[in-house]
Amino acid sequence: MLISSVRPSPPPATLSIRTMFTVVPVPVLADNYAYLLLTDPDAKKCAAVDPAEPDKVLAAAKDKGWTVDTILTTHHHADHAGGNEDFVKLSPGVAVYGGDDRIGALTHQIEDGKAFQLGKLTVLPRYTICHTSGSVSYYVTDSASDKKVVFTGDTLFIGGCGRFFEGTPDQMHNSLNVVLGSLPGETEVYCGHEYTTSNLKFAAFIEPSNPDVAAKLKWSQETQCTVPSTIAQEKTFNPFMRVSVPAVAAAALGADAVAAASPVEIMGKLRELKNNFRG
Repeated sequence: MLISSVRPSPPPATLSIRTMFTVVPVPVLADNYAYLLLTDPDAKKCAAVDPAEPDKVLAAAKDKGWTVDTILTTHHHADHAGGNEDFVKLSPGVAVYGGDDRIGALTHQIEDGKAFQLGKLTVLPRYTICHTSGSVSYYVTDSASDKKVVFTGDTLFIGGCGRFFEGTPDQMHNSLNVVLGSLPGETEVYCGHEYTTSNLKFAAFIEPSNPDVAAKLKWSQETQCTVPSTIAQEKTFNPFMRVSVPAVAAAALGADAVAAASPVEIMGKLRELKNNFRG
């Protein structure tokens, strides 16, 4: 099922250039999201983010009348990069960007913080390592509008973060709260999985008195597709982006340990608790 995150267009008299900056979530596999990002409305060119099921993603692009000429890969895991090689067979000449030589069909190795153009959009890749040692988030902006989006793969989820498979709490803290946390608050977050409700149940366990957590959890339980969030919103309900909040620290380490606790220590304990959470 194809689910668009784009709101209905306003009447023609008030049509804004903003409506050209389009992101289309494409559910793939069990609970993954691939995305189509319209990069050039005039040429009807788009990029595909983590197209793990090429047939579905290409069909979604065809339905829109778009042509995929680029793949943005967030990390090498099969449920994100596993469709790349079949994709380029089905659509020869597609450029494949990523930050890890374990990514199939890779043609462009990104450089951290070195922006590049895709059509009319500017893409700033940032290493956001920990889930894997080559995880990349893609921050995308458009000079013709004020819209900003970031594709975070399995680093930042709505209400949560990825497991620390190849990294440390210090690295995840840096990725979430320094690299991504420094993006403008209105930046829309498009993550790699529909894990929102389970993440927010854990957030409610950590902060049972946080009204933002309660409201977002209720909303997620009534909503099929919960992307996007924003960076500013994540800072109100995502415990992994609230490691400096006393209530989160106390829930993670105990009230007596809060004064001496570092954000990195809290990050590590939160991940340990989440790994074992069965709420």
